[in-house]
Amino acid sequence: MRKEIIISSTANEHRIAITEDGRLAELFVESPEKERNVGDVYLGRVAKVMPGIRAAFVDIGMSQDAFLHFSDVGAIEEFSSMFDEDDEDEEEGTSQPSAPEQPTGNGTPAPAEAASRQRRRDERPAEVNLQKGQEILVQISKEAQGKKGVRVRSAISLPGRFLVLIPFDGKVGVSKKLANFKEKRRLRKTVRSMLPKGFGAIIRTVAEGKPDELLKQDLDSLFQQWENIEKGVKGAKAPVLVYKDMDTTSSVIRDLFQEAVERIVVDDKRLFKEVKAYVQSSSPDMAERIELYRDREPIFDRFGIEKEFQSLFGKKVWLKSGGYLYIEKTEAMTVVDVNSGRYAAKREQELNSLRTDLEAAREITRQLRLRDIGGLIVIDFIDLEDEKNKKKVYDEMKKEMKRDRAKITVLPMTEFGLVQITRQRIRQTVQMSFSEACPTCAGSGLVQSKNTTLNQIERWIKRYSTDRKGWRIELRVNPAIAEPLTRGMWSRIRKLEVQNRVLVKVVPDPNIMSDDFKFFSPKVGREITQDYQS
Repeated sequence: MRKEIIISSTANEHRIAITEDGRLAELFVESPEKERNVGDVYLGRVAKVMPGIRAAFVDIGMSQDAFLHFSDVGAIEEFSSMFDEDDEDEEEGTSQPSAPEQPTGNGTPAPAEAASRQRRRDERPAEVNLQKGQEILVQISKEAQGKKGVRVRSAISLPGRFLVLIPFDGKVGVSKKLANFKEKRRLRKTVRSMLPKGFGAIIRTVAEGKPDELLKQDLDSLFQQWENIEKGVKGAKAPVLVYKDMDTTSSVIRDLFQEAVERIVVDDKRLFKEVKAYVQSSSPDMAERIELYRDREPIFDRFGIEKEFQSLFGKKVWLKSGGYLYIEKTEAMTVVDVNSGRYAAKREQELNSLRTDLEAAREITRQLRLRDIGGLIVIDFIDLEDEKNKKKVYDEMKKEMKRDRAKITVLPMTEFGLVQITRQRIRQTVQMSFSEACPTCAGSGLVQSKNTTLNQIERWIKRYSTDRKGWRIELRVNPAIAEPLTRGMWSRIRKLEVQNRVLVKVVPDPNIMSDDFKFFSPKVGREITQDYQS
């Protein structure tokens, strides 16, 4: 598979595209409005402890308190010793953090969640002793999503190019993707000899074959970061940011620029020099793969990315067979409907349905990565009668999901043709990064019909007529509502005036939404809409 990293830079935005065989596979965006905060470390203060849901909320200075689940609580006792210089040489514990091993979509390494959490449950006492007002060092593991604040963990991990440093942990782990046993043993022995007592590390896949000097250089850099965190904590008053992780562009280069990537193409000279310098220092053998794009044609247009980028915002995704996917996001889950399109009218229904479902399975796994959709996902495939065919679709999805670096769980197809998936959610979806809820429909995609608004106005006038404090009122509405109200000599508003013995002055106001209206009373000199609402 041919992989490339294409970076498009403007004054206020960097867009980083990962392509596989010329097709867009992943996309990252960095802008002042969408600042990345996963990996940042804060000195926070416990705002609330809720044993019922086994979680606490931590004030880290954001508009919403951070969510800390008890399963993500690590070395609290060891953290306390950071405030007392005399205790620095004491033996730290070995509480296992939710340590990252593979990088996630936003540049911070993704935890091997299931195994890591199970180890933490086995090694940590059942009860987590957190008190309201207690200061605690936490690291952001998931960005805020909708009405939910960021998720944090107290087990800190600092990712580098080849290693992930884990303070308060004496273990050395190796990436499962590193298959060579001898190389695993060499790396483990080398890294263990470099680590001070009480520190642990995870050796990343990209470390394979790298000389000891580069590993030592990477580890020294991580130790410097940890020392800066220790200095920032001592004397600090919570809540405060004590460590800022790399920006999106740098973290993508750090985590994703591996042997499988043929080249990085950058269209900005300054950014090109920064990327080149970083790769030159960390992986000099790969520095020649960095290229500066000089053509006048926009780089995303040149590589065919812009057209695919625009398609991310549509709900409908066409398949080559003529079928299509319909992707709908809700508060609780994402639903994907597979439709057969022109295949529906053809013969051999089971075979055609299988072909469409297999093609859909491949495209769905790509769309999940591309749009960075996380949480619960339910897919409604075209119905299949043969159980063997259902298993083929399931196996195809499992195979394609091996490309995804996020943690994914997929269940076999049910008798109703549904496949349920959970995908690790770290950041907002790409669509949410570029858009916001419509102020008119509040994100529902639907607005109240004109007739409904007209009926609401009529009912309001009837209520007013039963207890009116004047016979003249002013109605301000959107022009789209004013027109049917006043159309014709014997208009709808005229009939209401006669029926309810009131005089209504209709004033078109384009600043009022089409599903809203406002009544004013000249007699009392104020708006009276709420006075006669149901």
